[in-house]
Amino acid sequence: MKLLLYIFSFLLFSGFSYGQKDTLNVTDANNQKQGYWIVKDNGGNKMEEGRYLNDTKTGKWIGYYTDGSVKQELTYIDNKPDGYAKFYYPSGLVSEEGIWKENKWVGEYKYYYPNGKPSYEWKYNEQGKRTGEQKYYHENGNIMIEGEWNEGKESGTIKEYDESGKLVAEKTFNNGQLDEASVKIYSPNANNVQIQENNTTVNTNEIKPVNTNVGVFNGNGYNVTYTKERKVEREGDWKDGKLMDGKRYYYDETGKLTKTTIYKNGNIVNIVYNE
Repeated sequence: MKLLLYIFSFLLFSGFSYGQKDTLNVTDANNQKQGYWIVKDNGGNKMEEGRYLNDTKTGKWIGYYTDGSVKQELTYIDNKPDGYAKFYYPSGLVSEEGIWKENKWVGEYKYYYPNGKPSYEWKYNEQGKRTGEQKYYHENGNIMIEGEWNEGKESGTIKEYDESGKLVAEKTFNNGQLDEASVKIYSPNANNVQIQENNTTVNTNEIKPVNTNVGVFNGNGYNVTYTKERKVEREGDWKDGKLMDGKRYYYDETGKLTKTTIYKNGNIVNIVYNE
């Protein structure tokens, strides 16, 4: 009886092992990939894994860095990314995530700093254009920019904040075009509950715009510069004539904003391209 049980167990285990091995990296009689596949590079490092159906990727596929850590998770339909997608930094923290469909993001999309805090949270319509409330964040997690977009263009009032969370600017856009007369730049310290005016304490909740055309800028402190077309070019905190913390805007020949570089401690920490 023990001998029969041993023989049965051996055959069962052997059959299970053979079946498992047989379903990995299989091609059928028509040389089409079927079932679960693990793809490796020439050095034997795992590059990606997932399922094939009739030679097309389907379902969830996982990609890897050469050290074996997860690089990305994509959902495939008919060999095309279509569904939830998630990308990772080499550290293992998420870099971006959202719904990827027909080579564009749709719905809610998030991008993260390497420290794990959100860099921006965008919303896309079904055509892949940013629509709805959009948010950018400082690296410390506080909001940097917020406002509405419509069909990929700024729409209405866009608010900007410094790293401490104080409102520093408001700008109104119409179909992506900046209304220059609407631009309000605020002093970083203007929204204190109490301020001193003529040696008299005044209670106020108002934020007072800074008149950037008054006085001579010595290269230090908060300042805004403009292009010859009177569009905002650089704004933020300066030191010895160099933009340290703030933003620089780039425009095409028609005056449309094409990209924004964001500075921290004198270095570019993010580049945002306008659609």
